Amino acid sequence: MSGPTVEQLADVAERTGRLIAGITPDQWRDPTPCVEWDVRALVAHVVGGNAVFAAALSGETVQPDGYPDSVAPLLAAFGAAGALERVVDVPFGTVPATVALHLRLADLMVHGWDLARATGQHAEYPDDVVEQALEFSRSALPLVRSDRSPFAPSQAVDDDAPALDRLAAFLGRKVS
Repeated sequence: MSGPTVEQLADVAERTGRLIAGITPDQWRDPTPCVEWDVRALVAHVVGGNAVFAAALSGETVQPDGYPDSVAPLLAAFGAAGALERVVDVPFGTVPATVALHLRLADLMVHGWDLARATGQHAEYPDDVVEQALEFSRSALPLVRSDRSPFAPSQAVDDDAPALDRLAAFLGRKVS
């Protein structure tokens, strides 16, 4: 499995930002595939996740004002000299920073998929990055204690489904 890069994170964050920018004013209260969250709550979760991971790597509390404000500190934290050689505390536990980077990439792409589904947009992420996230998720998810897993059980999806649909289904989304 190839390792994640900060450049991949920047690209995925930018693509997710386009989905967020495409939300119309009347869609913020619409339901999402994450049944506990409407569009507004899902975006808040993504922004909060960016802040949590940025703080975990930088040691500095980040309080972003919206999605674009949450991306710069996230990229700076992961891109800092030596950052990817560290061990950090994230919601899943204490992990190498490269694992945290994998987690953030997968989270942004799956929640981008959620937002696209909820708002009638199309999520587009590079297939190689999605496949990397899927491979990582398949190897890492069985190691997460069931009481710490935020994911629903994996859902069935055709093997020839698009990579992003396979990732979303693996992490509990109903794709059909």
